[in-house]
Amino acid sequence: MAKAVKIKVKMESSAGTGSFFIAEKNPRTHPEKLTLKKYDKKSRKHEEFVEKKLK
Repeated sequence: MAKAVKIKVKMESSAGTGSFFIAEKNPRTHPEKLTLKKYDKKSRKHEEFVEKKLK
């Protein structure tokens, strides 16, 4: 059986609040860094979340 292709990445808020969530992505089809606009609970606004390394 083949290995799973998807990897887990940490999506961290660009507002500097420290909010984050975990997402999955396929690095073969999307090698660039992932950016999403999502709701930040701490700032209570929609902010841009950028991909960081998951330790």
